[in-house]
Amino acid sequence: MADIGQLIGGYKVRSLLQTSMITQVFEVVEPNSGRHFAMKILLPEHADNPKHRNPLFAEAEIGIKLRHENVVNIIKVNKSQQTPHFVMEYFPAGSIRKRLQSKDPRDKEFLKQHAKKIFKQACTGLAYMNASGYVHLDVKPDNILVNAVGQTKIIDFAISRPIKTSWLANLFRKRGSPEGTASYMSPEQIRGEKLDGRSDIYSMACAMYEVLTKRPPFVGNNVSDLFRKHLTEKPSLPSAYNADVTDEFGKILLKMLAKKAADRPKTFHEVLMDMRKTKPLKSINERDDEEH
Repeated sequence: MADIGQLIGGYKVRSLLQTSMITQVFEVVEPNSGRHFAMKILLPEHADNPKHRNPLFAEAEIGIKLRHENVVNIIKVNKSQQTPHFVMEYFPAGSIRKRLQSKDPRDKEFLKQHAKKIFKQACTGLAYMNASGYVHLDVKPDNILVNAVGQTKIIDFAISRPIKTSWLANLFRKRGSPEGTASYMSPEQIRGEKLDGRSDIYSMACAMYEVLTKRPPFVGNNVSDLFRKHLTEKPSLPSAYNADVTDEFGKILLKMLAKKAADRPKTFHEVLMDMRKTKPLKSINERDDEEH
């Protein structure tokens, strides 16, 4: 583990932001400029393991190519043998997951008041990512950051992949265990089939559904049960779990959750056009969810 005050790749470690089994994310400062950044670094015990180094660098390679206000920007990568890491913009904000799990009623009210703004910005960031030739593959509340005014950024490209368009590339596509988070994975992602932006549309619908109802569209006893429901079970209108959700918005989510990718909106631009025509919650006036 990196120590507070330690200098890594020319950046001074300031505070720990997030930790996992393989990586840690720190707030760091560039001493010369005083600017703050975030650094994702492999834990020391994984630093020289190609199994963990390669995905870290692959994530950085994708993030460096993406430049959008609703997608976290990765700035540089350092392939040091001892401290492999990449540096990204510092966006002082918690995830939607953090607010969903909060016991503070203000967080519940925040998500309610800013729901449409959050959905619009997250979908805009994903529209850009898909148009740039990448599918995120792990869209979920944990990977959507929202600050105090509702500004939203998509993070974590650890399992993101280029969208393969040629028939030859898809013919020789490797089929391994499905990657992703079970509660948010599209049917085609579960089956290991060809993936494009419509898979992210499905996952984003699962995340939006959870923001509005405090539960994803499918809840299972285990991963196999969840996969079965994604593949075969029809989701309920979100109003079944929260009467405040408008039926119009609920129908948009159900279309995004279609089992067949061909039955979903073709792109996030189509989703955004649909969302312009309605509001997520009955109790929020149109002017309440405007962006200021």
